[in-house]
Amino acid sequence: MNNRLIILAAVVVGALYVFFSSIFVVNEREQAIVLRFGAIEAVHTEPGLYFKVPTDIVDTVQIIEDRLLRYDIANMTLQVSGGKFYEVDAFLTYRITNPRLFRERAQGQLVVAEQRIGTRFDAALRQVYGVREFDAALSEERGEMMREARDLIRPDMAELGIEIVDVRILRTDLTQQVSSQTFDRMRAERLAEAALLRARGQEQAQSLRAIAERQAVEIVAAARRDSEILRGEGEAERSAIFAAAYNNDPEFFEFYRSMQSYRLALGAQTGTTMVLTPDSEFFRYFGSGTQGGIGSPSAGIQAATPAPQPPATAEVAPDVAPEAVPAPAPAP
Repeated sequence: MNNRLIILAAVVVGALYVFFSSIFVVNEREQAIVLRFGAIEAVHTEPGLYFKVPTDIVDTVQIIEDRLLRYDIANMTLQVSGGKFYEVDAFLTYRITNPRLFRERAQGQLVVAEQRIGTRFDAALRQVYGVREFDAALSEERGEMMREARDLIRPDMAELGIEIVDVRILRTDLTQQVSSQTFDRMRAERLAEAALLRARGQEQAQSLRAIAERQAVEIVAAARRDSEILRGEGEAERSAIFAAAYNNDPEFFEFYRSMQSYRLALGAQTGTTMVLTPDSEFFRYFGSGTQGGIGSPSAGIQAATPAPQPPATAEVAPDVAPEAVPAPAPAP
């Protein structure tokens, strides 16, 4: 009885082992290749439960990725048609679409496939950048460059059972040397432009300054002209007033002018000495017994005949010349 149970248990265990070793599961992210003695027996690309010969000596299963995979290139130095260099970061996405071909050409190994992908991706980027100018990757041509690189890689990768889905350029920068040269060139261009603008500004400033100075000269000349005209009109009006006053009473006007001359000549203490004779015209209104003199009867003063006296001296202001003082009328 015990032997039967042992045998039954062994049979059950053996059956379970054979059953579980003969099935395998393929999920939605995978593909499976069934190999019989190393040769491809079947390829399963749809997810599900599958069966094989229940031993690893006869049938083996190789799982192949069915996901979208990515390959990156970083800090790649590329030369453009102008001779300058870029540092480029880029990546591509790919999918294994033919597991059988992938097994035959790349032994079913991603490492082997990515070596081929890296070599072809590098050559495609160099070819795309090499036929374009320096600023093409920084312009709207960038999208066309990525599509062109993808199309260059696709034929070779299709031979491995791989489809290149997309190519993307992440970064395109100048190298340090080219960046310094470009910065120096841009700086020189900006300095030249600034010097040109400064020169134009100085030219305009000088033009405006010359116009302003000319206008100032014209304004000052016009003001001086108007002032001279007004001064001449004033002098004319002043002379007319003096002439009218003199014509109204010439004798009084001469007397008034003589009094002013006496006040200026005799009243100022300037230390200047002027020697005149008593019968000088300057003393015409100092005579006695004559009409119009200070001692005349018309003035109500009885004056005796003056005795002979020495020539009189008088202090005269330095700003009044003797010939500018009106001479008094001679005494009778």
